Amino acid sequence: MRQIVLDTETTGLEPRLGHRIIEIGCVEVIDRKVTGNRYHQYINPEREIDEGAVEVHGITTSFLADKPHFSDVIDDFLSFIRGAELVIHNAPFDVGFINNELTLLNQPQHHVENICTVMDTLVLARKMHPGQKNNLDALCKRYDIDNSQRDLHGALLDAEILAETYLAMTGGQTVLSLGGQSGQDDGMTSGFTVHEPRTVKVDSGQLKVIRASNEELALHNARLTFINDISGGHCVWLQGKENIE
Repeated sequence: MRQIVLDTETTGLEPRLGHRIIEIGCVEVIDRKVTGNRYHQYINPEREIDEGAVEVHGITTSFLADKPHFSDVIDDFLSFIRGAELVIHNAPFDVGFINNELTLLNQPQHHVENICTVMDTLVLARKMHPGQKNNLDALCKRYDIDNSQRDLHGALLDAEILAETYLAMTGGQTVLSLGGQSGQDDGMTSGFTVHEPRTVKVDSGQLKVIRASNEELALHNARLTFINDISGGHCVWLQGKENIE
């Protein structure tokens, strides 16, 4: 499965008020592995940038003066994302801006929903952590993702951080606890309890097997169902399960 984790920076908040995209950052993920293949582009928006927006991302009008226009990069950008699942935090914002740029170029046939599917990680986070802060900084803190370089927003940096965060949110256990060392189970923070290891006594040199309780089995199956739902039916632990039950 090919996914593109995507973020944009803009001149302001509303495309209907004439605001434009000034930076696009994309990170490719294939079969839940970051490939190193990236798309990054600054764009001349042909207009001034709101002061409030500059305070967020630090990108100025003068910096973008010699950068290409959206029309110059559209073919490469569409080629990079076409057919992939886009992973975006607060997807309506970024998708709305991208579609606005395509409309301005008279290319509505290439609107995002016509060439890609979209996973909104903000919607996912709100389902997993209802009633809590679910912006990217809050998720980084919750999943122990290093975002210390994020003094200002940046499309590529934010896409890289979101890729790591998304994989932690959806991948189950990411750190094993071996040899008595404590580990963090990033994927088990959505209402599941991590139990302390139980002591197993060995009699006559034979290892005693302690089977999972009904409660533990229910939690395990619930987790597999969750992973299967958000991966579009690609949970490997459920594939072929009907053949062994």
